[in-house]
Amino acid sequence: MIPQISETSPTQALYLDFIKALAHEFEGELSPDYANRTVLATDNSIYQVLPQGVIYPKNTQDLVRIVKLASLEQYHSIVLSPRGGGTGTNGQSLSDGLIIDTSRHMNRILEINPDAGYARVECGVVKDQLNAAIAPHGLFFAPELSTSNRATIGGMINTDASGQGSCAYGKTRDHVLELTTVLLDGSVITTSPIEESEIEAIDKQSRLGHIYETMIDIEHNHKAEIESVFPPLNRCLTGYDLAHMRTACGKIDINSLLCGSEGTLGFIAEAKLNLLKIPRHTALVNIVYDNFDSALRDAKTIMEAGPTSIETIDSKVLSLAQQDIVWHSVAKFFPNNGGAVAGVNLVEYTADREDDLAEKINQLKYQLDKNPGHAIGYTVAWQGDVKKIWAMRKKAVGLLGNMKGEARPVAFVEDTAVPPEKLADFIAEFRALLDQEHLEYGMFGHVDAGVLHVRPILDLKKPEEIKRVRAITDAVVELTHRYGGLLWGEHGKGVRSEYAPKFFGSLYPQLQRIKAVFDPRNQLNPGKIATPSSEIPLLKIDEVRTRGSEDRLISSDSWKNYEEGMFCNGNGACFNWDPDAAMCPSYKATRLRTHSPKGRASLIREWLKQLSVRNVDLNKVQKKSLSDAIFSPIVKLKNTLGKRSGQYDFSHEVYESMAACLACKSCTGQCPIKVDVPEFRSKFLSLYHTRYLRPLKDYFIATVEKTVPLAAKMPRVYNALIGNRVSSFLLSKVAGMDDSPLLSKINFDQACRALGIAEANVISLSKLTDDEKAKAVIIVHDAFTRYFETTFVIDALKLLKTLGFKPMVLPFLPNGKPLHVHGFREKFSKVAKRTAEQLNKISASQIPLVGLEPSMTLAYRGEYKKVLGEDAPEVLLIQEWLSSQTQQLEASQHLFEPRSFGLLAHCTEQSNARGAVDQWPSIFSALGSNADIVETGCCGMAGTFGHETRNKKTSETIYDLSWRPILENKQEKTLVATGFSCRSQAKRFSGIALQHPLSALLAQSKQESI
Repeated sequence: MIPQISETSPTQALYLDFIKALAHEFEGELSPDYANRTVLATDNSIYQVLPQGVIYPKNTQDLVRIVKLASLEQYHSIVLSPRGGGTGTNGQSLSDGLIIDTSRHMNRILEINPDAGYARVECGVVKDQLNAAIAPHGLFFAPELSTSNRATIGGMINTDASGQGSCAYGKTRDHVLELTTVLLDGSVITTSPIEESEIEAIDKQSRLGHIYETMIDIEHNHKAEIESVFPPLNRCLTGYDLAHMRTACGKIDINSLLCGSEGTLGFIAEAKLNLLKIPRHTALVNIVYDNFDSALRDAKTIMEAGPTSIETIDSKVLSLAQQDIVWHSVAKFFPNNGGAVAGVNLVEYTADREDDLAEKINQLKYQLDKNPGHAIGYTVAWQGDVKKIWAMRKKAVGLLGNMKGEARPVAFVEDTAVPPEKLADFIAEFRALLDQEHLEYGMFGHVDAGVLHVRPILDLKKPEEIKRVRAITDAVVELTHRYGGLLWGEHGKGVRSEYAPKFFGSLYPQLQRIKAVFDPRNQLNPGKIATPSSEIPLLKIDEVRTRGSEDRLISSDSWKNYEEGMFCNGNGACFNWDPDAAMCPSYKATRLRTHSPKGRASLIREWLKQLSVRNVDLNKVQKKSLSDAIFSPIVKLKNTLGKRSGQYDFSHEVYESMAACLACKSCTGQCPIKVDVPEFRSKFLSLYHTRYLRPLKDYFIATVEKTVPLAAKMPRVYNALIGNRVSSFLLSKVAGMDDSPLLSKINFDQACRALGIAEANVISLSKLTDDEKAKAVIIVHDAFTRYFETTFVIDALKLLKTLGFKPMVLPFLPNGKPLHVHGFREKFSKVAKRTAEQLNKISASQIPLVGLEPSMTLAYRGEYKKVLGEDAPEVLLIQEWLSSQTQQLEASQHLFEPRSFGLLAHCTEQSNARGAVDQWPSIFSALGSNADIVETGCCGMAGTFGHETRNKKTSETIYDLSWRPILENKQEKTLVATGFSCRSQAKRFSGIALQHPLSALLAQSKQESI
């Protein structure tokens, strides 16, 4: 692995001393560890800058403690950089100093005043979190952005964020009523627009007094210059917005400087925000074109029809969306038209009255029908469907990073803004520039605001490709300037601040005055937007270290072997705030970035880089000779004892992150880049345990599919041994297992014989008639439902017989997933090959193989596929097969009593087979009942994760986020759950015995027995 012993540099010693001094009264966390530093070394940009430490303040007073300590002379060189969601595309929150991450603790909604139409929040509150809290009052916080489920309010303020709908709703600064900010001298100021006369009451010697004095001087003496330099765009020049220092009613507004300041002026601690009424009715007209240029030019005409917003996406983004799980929910609104679609305009209308909305839509439809221009068709979506299409559009940012190959679309010139009427011509030249460079690219954006996101496709591991970043950026700067636009129309300046003097011209020294009066020592996020004096340079785009230059150090073999984690672009979709969204449960529970897919991908890349630099051949490490096998336990014991005594190895930090993963595979399905943490986690654990001993619980879990069938022969004895207090204590303390489930006492074989259920084998299947084969289905067992929830398996067989099918069962075959989860990869491969061979023999009969437990069944198309490729067996989820038997179900409808259900799906199923989850309502409907999908996050069990002693607290925290509120609040409908883990967790923490949908349907059968 990677033991590390190195001397501390003077810079490191200073920062460590600062952190030690801060610890005395600090209430949050201080993290100088390498894992936290590594994970926060990247954002959604091309850059990678390793900080000296990460600080997680708990409250405003913690922020005051930080800046007061930094004001001491010995710490004047300490650099402080605020960070929120960390989704910036230009390195705004990256720093080689201290990262102050306010998202972990400072995330409380302090006040909601629906009558006055405002909310007060801490800076770490996520935008969607706020909107979920105020939605019951019919209100929303208007500025929209694609990262709304993880972007913090503080981050939005610091970048003056805006996105879809900005022409109607404006930018973040338009909705900021008041800010509470911690200045570098330790003063806490609360600011809102004030009359110039009120400034007289402020102490002129105070930091705030100097700030107002500077603002008034600039406003009075440079007014004409400001009016000529700042372009009249919806996306005006953010970062010390001199053009809006005075409001329309003549007040002085210090918040115009703070909004968009990217943490270079102070720490935004709290905000009072303006809230708007949610429009009651929404519709979206989806117009398709056979030419992207036509979509851009048509937008100008569409704007005359007065929509709320117009968004556009090109064919590349659309094709990537079609390959994503998000597509199933919106496909009907984008008919293929023979594959001719090259561009789409999404035109939104909102209104409080349904008639008004219909009138607006009809006007546009009339315009399109009468004057189609280049449009080749359109559809209209209403209300709930509008949200699904916007969810697809929001995902477009990340989807662009999911292209095949080493070269990927990268953000560095992606948010130019020009007058909307010039956009089509501007983009034509932009495209010509990229075509001249022989580059592919993807485009999407806000055509109503003149902003288009353009991401050229580059492999930044190649030095020559990094050089192209400079050439392309310089060319785009010149092009944008010529069209009277801005390089940074939406995503802030960050490292691109080097172009500020060109766009600000003679006003740039005034920006420096602003910086100097707030931050005279240049300690706050230095090198961005402006410096306090001309002697101090701005950062330059080709002088900041990039992720590509770090990734280049990883050997090609390691890169290829761990490619499931190599292409994370930092878009942060795994930081999703929504407790009822599946991704990512471990991050939601701990709020540690190291426990997120992005964090784990960052750590695995750093781990591989360090191994590569040391010329460690992972293939050789994995192979064992006879002598290795003999001496390995001794070496492992020695290393493990060294670990316990505090011997450092970066691998331990990686292990801690990986061990906290639930292996729920939500990242695999929901990450736009398809980062697959369970896969590279399994590979890491396999290698880690060539050097360090495994905990006993790993062996306990790994052998479950072997031991449980044997134990099931004497279930009462097994349960007595496992279920008593002494055994439970020993299992928890020694083996690390907690609340192990008890075996079912039902004799499954006897129950099958009583039901007339045959065991499937090649010989018996060959004897079936054609009519019998047409109604036959073979149940593929999993260890959990077969041995711990036998009653459910019998229910499933009874129901299938009731419906007129001929169910059969296979002898139990190990699935192997527990082996894969815990890194027993060689054993998993052997199990997978043996089981696949048996299943493939049976599948030759053309009788469907069906699994009952989602996570185990999906392993055949996930983990098995990676090992076996095309030889992986095809095993359907039960609802995938049942939904194809609608005619048979409808014919049996008279046998069932109708009832309404709420269906809770397993998180792996939600993320990796969402279309299959949505098949359940049609099955219930065919049998005369109703089932609505209840959106939930992870239950916190995820196979055996929740049964591991070290995970019990995290498991319950995850359960509390989504499942407990749903289950323990009164429900009008009977709740059912598809996952064994989920049903176990509900019983464990809420004492509620949930049924599987099949058991619930059987209970509605009018037949008392088969």
